[in-house]
Order: sequence, then C-alpha cells, then structure tokens
Amino acid sequence: MTTNGELIEAAAASLRPRTVAGRLIGDVASTLVTEAGNRYDGVCIDTPCGTGFCAEHAAIAAMVTAGESRIMKIVAVWRDDDGRLSVLPPCGRCREFIRQMDPGNVNTEVVVNRERSLPLRELLPMHEWPAPLD
Repeated sequence: MTTNGELIEAAAASLRPRTVAGRLIGDVASTLVTEAGNRYDGVCIDTPCGTGFCAEHAAIAAMVTAGESRIMKIVAVWRDDDGRLSVLPPCGRCREFIRQMDPGNVNTEVVVNRERSLPLRELLPMHEWPAPLD
C-alpha cells in the first residue's frame, strides 16, 4: 500500500502553479490510488465565473477516463509562497464527489498529514441516504 508520504510527494510533483489570463491555476495538486493500485493526478483550475474545479476532481476524472471508480487513498497538496508544502483536506463538494463515484468510496482513506489519514465516512457525516419517516 502506498504510504501517506509517498502520495504527498507524488501530488507535490504535479504542482506547477501559473497565471493564465489573470487566474491562478495548478497551485493545488491531487494524487489518488485506486483499488487496482493505479495512480492518477490532477490539478485545480480557477476560473472567474466559478466553472473551475478542484484538483481532486481532475484526478478523479483521469481515473474515470481510465475505467476505474474505486479510490483507496487520496491527497491534495498546496505550496505557499515560502515553499512550505501543506496537505489540504477535500472541500465538501469534493467529499461528496468522491462518495458518489463508487459506493465503496465512503471507506477511501483521505490523507490529512504524513502520519494520518481518515476514512471519508468520518469527513462526510450523514453520508447515507435518509430512511423513510413512515
């Protein structure tokens, strides 16, 4: 199994921030590992009208394009202006997106630092569809 540190370093290798038409892109990168053991990377794209997407979305799109849906482990990273690397937990939209790709993804390990990861189910409370009232 891929360690948190290995996954963090793989994501960091995809960081290539740059400005295009006044918008910062590629400043957050994500790497995921699938049930089959394959790795997929992606970077964020910020747009002025809100149609951009997070790095996790890009990595998941690459995974889906390759015919997979089950994510075993995922991380997103960002480097500040001083060169310090940070792990970013997925936003709420990304958490739900991960969950909806495959029912088993509620068990996806989300890397929160070099030593710790948490199952998505702990970061996405009340993730199951509600039971009928009657």
